[in-house]
Amino acid sequence: MNTIEIRTVNVVQYISPLREGGSLPAIVKADDGFLYVLKFRGAGQGKKALIAEFIGGELARAIGLKVPELVFMNLDDSFSKTEPDEEIQDLLKFSVGLNLGLHFLSSAITYDPLVSKVDSLTASKVVLLDSLLSNIDRTAKNTNLLKWNKELWIIDHGASLYFHHNWQTWENHLKKTFPMIKDHVLLTKATLLSEASAKIKQSINIDTITEIISKIPEDWLLSEGDFLNSDEMRAAYVAFLNAKILMIDVLVKEAEDAR
Repeated sequence: MNTIEIRTVNVVQYISPLREGGSLPAIVKADDGFLYVLKFRGAGQGKKALIAEFIGGELARAIGLKVPELVFMNLDDSFSKTEPDEEIQDLLKFSVGLNLGLHFLSSAITYDPLVSKVDSLTASKVVLLDSLLSNIDRTAKNTNLLKWNKELWIIDHGASLYFHHNWQTWENHLKKTFPMIKDHVLLTKATLLSEASAKIKQSINIDTITEIISKIPEDWLLSEGDFLNSDEMRAAYVAFLNAKILMIDVLVKEAEDAR
């Protein structure tokens, strides 16, 4: 298994907000000279959205899907002091510390289900990944897919893993399927679900999952009033994802029935 290495960079320039994103992500420049889409810890769903984004992105990469490089991004408090827009000023103020960045794919276009092409195996992998993650946010209205260099790139997993918004009931989700897969933008093209399932089982095991979860910054796991401590949360993420992998054949059948 390839070891996962996540770089940490510092934000050196705030360039522009992306207002089509509900959580007001932004294009920023880092001290490595590259541009990133910065996801803020101070946005609506906070650090849990960053955790879901990170886990979803790295699992997608593990099964051979194209995902922009994910980096941890340090944001200092100087940016909020020079920002004239009050909404953005507050977001920057509440996001000082470690955030998540995705490498900015310059000139990428949003996937359009009516005209963009995608091969059946890739579509099937994305559908099953989103079933595993309980990702409610890959519909025709909001595809969260990009076409770049004629390839499909997977972005935005922040709405996944919604079990972690209430740690007291997380175990109730272990055996649940994902009926909302019926609304998935790629479902009609996902005609190789069994083949995709076999590849996912080859690529993701408890070791892969455990390594990804081990890379979540400790600071992201700590929130006031949480029911579990950070070690218990990591164990819960591993248990949840492992349970989903073990029931992937059930998720395949659910997706096939929905299609």
